[in-house]
Amino acid sequence: MLCTDKALQSEIFIHSGPALDPRRPDRGSLTGKIQERIEEIRKKIEEHNYRYYVLDSPKISDRDYDRLFQELLKLEEENPEFRDTNSPTQRVGAPPSESFSRQGHLTPMLSLANVFDDDSLFKFDRRVKSLLGLPEEHDIEYEAELKIDGLAVSLNYEGGMLTSGMTRGDGFVGEVVTPNLRTIRSIPLRLRAGESDGTVSARGEAYMSKSEFFRLNEERSASGLPTFSNPRNAAAGSIRQLDPAVTSERKLDIFIYGAASPLSLGVQRHSDLLSQLSGMGFRINPHNRVCGNIQEVAEYKREWDGKREELDYGIDGIVAKVNWIPDQELLGSVSRSPRWAIAYKFKEETAVTQMKDIMVSVGSTGVLTPFAILEPVFVSGATVSMATLHNEDEIERKDLRVGDLVRVKRAGEVIPEVVGPLLDARTGDEKKFKMPEKCPVCGAGAHRTPGESARYCTNYDCPAQSFQRILRFVYRGALDIGGLGERTVAQLMKAGLVTDPSDIFFLSPADLVGLPGMGKKRISNLISEIEKARNPRLDKLLFGLGIPGVGDHVAEILATRFRTIENLEGASEEELMSVPEIGPTTARDISDFFSRESTVNLLSRLGEAGVDPVPPPRSRPSRLSSKSIVFTGTLNSMSRERAMAAVRQLGGKTPSTVSRSTDYLVAGRNPGTKLERARSLEVEIIDEETFLEILGDLV
Repeated sequence: MLCTDKALQSEIFIHSGPALDPRRPDRGSLTGKIQERIEEIRKKIEEHNYRYYVLDSPKISDRDYDRLFQELLKLEEENPEFRDTNSPTQRVGAPPSESFSRQGHLTPMLSLANVFDDDSLFKFDRRVKSLLGLPEEHDIEYEAELKIDGLAVSLNYEGGMLTSGMTRGDGFVGEVVTPNLRTIRSIPLRLRAGESDGTVSARGEAYMSKSEFFRLNEERSASGLPTFSNPRNAAAGSIRQLDPAVTSERKLDIFIYGAASPLSLGVQRHSDLLSQLSGMGFRINPHNRVCGNIQEVAEYKREWDGKREELDYGIDGIVAKVNWIPDQELLGSVSRSPRWAIAYKFKEETAVTQMKDIMVSVGSTGVLTPFAILEPVFVSGATVSMATLHNEDEIERKDLRVGDLVRVKRAGEVIPEVVGPLLDARTGDEKKFKMPEKCPVCGAGAHRTPGESARYCTNYDCPAQSFQRILRFVYRGALDIGGLGERTVAQLMKAGLVTDPSDIFFLSPADLVGLPGMGKKRISNLISEIEKARNPRLDKLLFGLGIPGVGDHVAEILATRFRTIENLEGASEEELMSVPEIGPTTARDISDFFSRESTVNLLSRLGEAGVDPVPPPRSRPSRLSSKSIVFTGTLNSMSRERAMAAVRQLGGKTPSTVSRSTDYLVAGRNPGTKLERARSLEVEIIDEETFLEILGDLV
């Protein structure tokens, strides 16, 4: 893309003189210039990260950002003496660790006491006034915040540079997870100029958005891996990964809600502290509100009772903090909770039903996942009859037994989850569950590696694994072969026509004649869909193959970098690790996958069948370059996933929520609440026909 904008030209730093080649004989005279250029690019990238991830107001296109990033990466590789742990290139650059060290917090990270009704909230307010020696009619000013359902972390800076990041731990000592926290793009690696003197210890809540949670679970399910029960568990598990590259792939985010020793930062009010932290480059929740009294706090909570589902992240209540920091110091804490803050929790809707049985499913990688068969029960607007139990450790931890009366909820209002049994209701007839030591489908041994929670079927040719691998291959996010749903795939396998994905491309109309439900038109349509899939995009094929650690995003990165399946097959682990977002674990998994005999045979058969993948198109200038496009409702001409992919191919972005930086909202049939939000923010709303005109001949 030719950049004609003068401001952007200066951002990209178009050289008019000789290249800074470290192999030149006069390298010594260029060293200072190279170092200056590296520092200049780092500052520019940090500024663009701040605008994109914190302000949600990007100033540069993704393509131009990538140019800057690649230039920095190349300069650092060629000049290792200038590498810096706080460089933007090091967000995913740390090697996996074997364990986490522990470190004390600058000041304790206290947990909050909870209330669940207005009476208890007002009682908290009266207690605050009493401790401060104030009359009951005096109004206390509070700062009210949404209580983010994530993982509390501490971020420590010295001289403006991030030095360490820790989990809350026991409140006094936390686990050091600095490499993982560096992967969160909204966390500044260095504080903004003029705001960074001395020591700063910011506290915040790291979380996973609902849209990322659903994407991750869909990807894990398609890969035959255990799914996460809720976004909070997913965020906590991601932060505690030993390999930072895994954390990076999961796209976590953060809101900062305070700092240790706030008076040392020269502020008197908590709301001013948050403003100062925002000036340093931290991301602050935009829905925070200063309330003049406790009644306004109660109104704030009631307001979010009805609005929390509009957010793309989970909240489980609100937090009220005495706004005047000197009063916080006077109030102090009791046990491990501050006297100056309270959490007002939402009431969680649950239902009680009987767990009739526990069964086990087998995924495409052989993982055995237990799930509960429930007496159907209505909860949070839907009837629930099954719920995942994740693994045998989770069943044991909750002491779940077949026949138990159990409490059920829908985590995040979507995923059915068994909270636990009603112990007082037990009759003695309930039966303990024991995870099978053999695969329930093929009878092969079920192996559990020490230190892992999952148990695996050891038979690669297990019919259940084959079934799941084929389903993933034809899934709409992979080769998208219409007409091959679960029932049809099961039917083809039962007839002996399909045993692995390559067999699909050897099917003929004669093979299908006589199968139940296979009429002439249906056979014709299915064969037509198979023919269309013989030239898939390479990234779709890679995703469909079920390579460990390779979801749709990583598949797209690999396909863009290597361009052919042969190039990727021959890539060494070192070459793979040179690709952004590919860490040592994923590189090893990819290399191991392509060295397996089963993979070699599968790819050979696909080649014999005429399957010839094409590399993804390179992004090109368009009306959608650098534009932010959000979708709502159902499109008639294509799936939403395909529409989003088309936007990204044209250089646009496809966030899941509407914000002030959204350029277009594409409204299909039966639009949701995004439509009203777009209207309130005066975002341009376009229909499907207009969207297709913008896409032009791409689709």
